[in-house]
Amino acid sequence: MAANTNVKKVKTTDLELKDRLVAIQRVTKVTKGGRHFSFAAIVVVGNENGIVGYGLGKAGEVTSAIAKGIEDAKKNLVKVPIYKGTIPHEQEAKFGGARVFIKPAAPGTGVKAGGAMRAVLESVGIHDVLAKSKGSSNPHNLVKATVNALLELRDAYTVSEVRGVPLKTVFKG
Repeated sequence: MAANTNVKKVKTTDLELKDRLVAIQRVTKVTKGGRHFSFAAIVVVGNENGIVGYGLGKAGEVTSAIAKGIEDAKKNLVKVPIYKGTIPHEQEAKFGGARVFIKPAAPGTGVKAGGAMRAVLESVGIHDVLAKSKGSSNPHNLVKATVNALLELRDAYTVSEVRGVPLKTVFKG
């Protein structure tokens, strides 16, 4: 995940996690005996209430790769601040060549985001958000960049604690 100071790891106990398959790739290894096929699956899991994680699974069969991806994702769960079904503020992040920009939206807007970003944002439980992916469209890097952007979000309570000022001076609403 990210080397961020406000990352809150979450344990999987007592969570109703839903998994979403983001992408599956058939990988080929060429040996002197011929081609050997295997599969790599990137999976996002979340409870649709502020907790999300992603994982990568590799195996000889599609179902095994997906199962391994889900297990890996459950080991990397993090808590994300959500405010009234959207995010507290705009945020940019990048991972590799993938750059993402997420922006809060008015209620009823929906999740305006492309494939890999949509899976992450819906799994975390965000209902209204505007998102743009720039640069690489590699689903692995897009998922990681989106999670990094979500981890950099701070809610008003956290900001007031860090600054040492009352909550009402930080956030009016």
